[in-house]
Amino acid sequence: MAPTAKPNLVRNLIVRALLFFASMFLLRFVYVVTVYGGSCTAGDYCLFSSLASPLTVAGTTGGASASAAVASAHAGHGSSATPAVRALWTSREWRKAVDFYSAVFQDLVAEGFLSPASKSLCVDAPSGYEVLALKEIGVAGAIGVARKSAPPLVVAGGDLLHLPFKNGTFDFVFAGQSLERSKQPADLAAEIARTLRPHWFVVVLTASGGDAYSLDALAKLFPGCVAVRSREINSPDSSKSLREIVFQKQDGTHIVSTDGNSDPKCPIPEHKLHILQSAEPLIEEEPLKPWITFKRNIQNAKYLPSIADISFKQRYIYVDVGARSYGSSIGSWFRKRYPKQNHTFEIYAIEADRAFHKEYTTKKGVNLLPYAAWVCNETLTFEINHDPDNHDVGKGRGMGRIRPPGGSDSRVTSDDVHPIQGLDFAAWLKKTATERDYVVMKMDVEGTEFDLVPRLFKTGAICLIDELFLECHYNRWQMCCPGQRSPKYPNTYQECLNLFRSLRNAGVLVHQWW
Repeated sequence: MAPTAKPNLVRNLIVRALLFFASMFLLRFVYVVTVYGGSCTAGDYCLFSSLASPLTVAGTTGGASASAAVASAHAGHGSSATPAVRALWTSREWRKAVDFYSAVFQDLVAEGFLSPASKSLCVDAPSGYEVLALKEIGVAGAIGVARKSAPPLVVAGGDLLHLPFKNGTFDFVFAGQSLERSKQPADLAAEIARTLRPHWFVVVLTASGGDAYSLDALAKLFPGCVAVRSREINSPDSSKSLREIVFQKQDGTHIVSTDGNSDPKCPIPEHKLHILQSAEPLIEEEPLKPWITFKRNIQNAKYLPSIADISFKQRYIYVDVGARSYGSSIGSWFRKRYPKQNHTFEIYAIEADRAFHKEYTTKKGVNLLPYAAWVCNETLTFEINHDPDNHDVGKGRGMGRIRPPGGSDSRVTSDDVHPIQGLDFAAWLKKTATERDYVVMKMDVEGTEFDLVPRLFKTGAICLIDELFLECHYNRWQMCCPGQRSPKYPNTYQECLNLFRSLRNAGVLVHQWW
């Protein structure tokens, strides 16, 4: 019986081995049916898959097979794609994302913004969902660009601010949410516009852009482009909505000025009118206790970032004209209380009083301009007025004001007088900011506002200011002496009110500072 036992043992081992391989095959089959709905074109999971041909998925109708074709193209031709990347291409998440973008692109085809013949670019598309979606609906000439390549769908574009394409290469550019992810959205938008042919389209998806102000700011980022359609769509995860905005590039004669300062009159656009409708009303009647009334008023001010989305600005700038000490308004108010929507602001302090200059050398992120804001560049006389009725005197320093060359002021006497360089403030502002920047300003210049504001209007620099906190100085009632007005300023409250009205009529969201 011994000779018969050995063949039985061998036969049992062979049967067990066959059962093991059959079980493995069955497990693979169950996985494929579960994940791909019965498709067996993914080389990593099908036992007898053939070598894939080069990727040609234009017009493909089977979404899963198109996704698997990507993996097969890499597996069958020695690609450097890792198993993790191939797993991504064949995952349910990949399919869900591709289906989302396919639906977006099909709507754009139906509306005439995209066609199968469009040479198309998807910007900041590291996984290539968008590119495959375009190819699936028949747009064969689609390519993606990201920081790193993901062949065969996506090429490397480095920081995306120098795209590897010539001017006017594409008929359609899908920017997606790339602008929201970029630290330099204005530069990225300009680069995208460069690669687009005139009269063709770029599409942006954003969680912002729902109000007229942010839509205008976004449009200004794309040189020579105009918004032609804006609508709300669901996001891929359906947890929130997105806004889809289509821009059309105009021909070369409609390129927007890079500094935005060509029109000194700057007509008031609709988005600024909308903001002004939400502003707190001006105080029409002269307050008997202005130091209390204006302080309460500024606490109730409706800041622009609380009314509109300011996300799509090129830079964010705060200018404190008549800054005095760092803690006077920059440290105590702007940095602590002004709503910035998580943006970093460039801060400029314009202060003529040299007693405060040394303090700013220790303040990071604050640029001191040690001049007096004026209507031109010239030498002025700067005096410190120790006015006991001034609300800021308790801080140990009187308020400073300037005298024009050869001028004098008989109403105020001071023994603290010295020369100071005057700064053409309007010219400086036009060199520093553009209409694509967000500029918020506080101005407290001891009566010089009646010189500076008209100059801002005359030069067109007023168009660059988004929000202004202005203290207007007039012959107010004195705190020390009931029934008596201060002799320090010649202007009346009505003249101040007219100044505020002129600013709001020009589209500037101005608040009555105290």
